[in-house]
Amino acid sequence: MELARMGLDPIFLNALHDLLDFTDEAGQSTHHGPSRAFVRDAKAMAATPADVVEYPNAYQFSIDMPGLKMDQIKVQIEDNQLVVTGERKRESEKVKEGKYVTMERRLGKYLKKFVLPEAADVDKVSAAYQDGVLSVTVEKKPPPEPKKAKTIEVRVGQD
Repeated sequence: MELARMGLDPIFLNALHDLLDFTDEAGQSTHHGPSRAFVRDAKAMAATPADVVEYPNAYQFSIDMPGLKMDQIKVQIEDNQLVVTGERKRESEKVKEGKYVTMERRLGKYLKKFVLPEAADVDKVSAAYQDGVLSVTVEKKPPPEPKKAKTIEVRVGQD
């Protein structure tokens, strides 16, 4: 049953959500299971859809991140991984002259990690954001030039 139908104010629910959204502090994780941060990141990874296309000279990553502004998105290369993050927070202002009936738009953290292939050139990465889709292009390294055969002169040995 939706909490809004039970007569609970969405602003109260937002405040309650923020209060219960604890972050793990160093040294306070338990040995019984994954940390809250790990679970939150795993959920964000699963909820952030992406497509990857390989072209002859580049890899193209398209990640859906609707409702974010450019300054809320971060693209990083870490240990040969492409890491894309962003976060859409709840609007803290109250709706004037009305109340929420339904709140279905996705809020929270966006996260996607991609292990880059050996051919990826991590020094040549570009990103563009348009219409809620982040496009990241990682160029490929040029293929290595084939090594020329080395000719070795064979001498006839004299005994």
